[in-house]
Amino acid sequence: MDQHDQQNGLSDNVCFALYTAGNALMRAYRSLLEQHELTYPQYLVMQALWLKDRSSITQLSQATRLDLGTLSPIIKRLDSKQFLQRLPDETDERKKVIALTDTGRNLQKEALSQKKTLLDQVSMTSAELESLRTLCLTLTQQLNQK
Repeated sequence: MDQHDQQNGLSDNVCFALYTAGNALMRAYRSLLEQHELTYPQYLVMQALWLKDRSSITQLSQATRLDLGTLSPIIKRLDSKQFLQRLPDETDERKKVIALTDTGRNLQKEALSQKKTLLDQVSMTSAELESLRTLCLTLTQQLNQK
């Protein structure tokens, strides 16, 4: 092992940096998630619905990158918590759309407040945060292609 290798630590690895940043974000959101007994994948589904209410399960799968087998029990659980409901599609009654309830819409207000609190804790600029987001999405896309 040369001197350079000895000086480098785990934090020099991109995977470690992403892992620890992800864990820090999950801890920061923990109070909101625990208060509503939500898992992070459930929270992702809620975020997708806040962006596009009345989505099909296929649209939610594409938005969250969760497969249908994972997504179905999440939707059932969120339905039982009354954050969303499964309704007949107006164009094809054989299909269902996933729609927010008033409780689900109210959760968005709490989540936006939590997000503002988190952003107040970091000194990164909007441009830096956007760059980080874009880099993470690019990395994900490129690794998923291989």
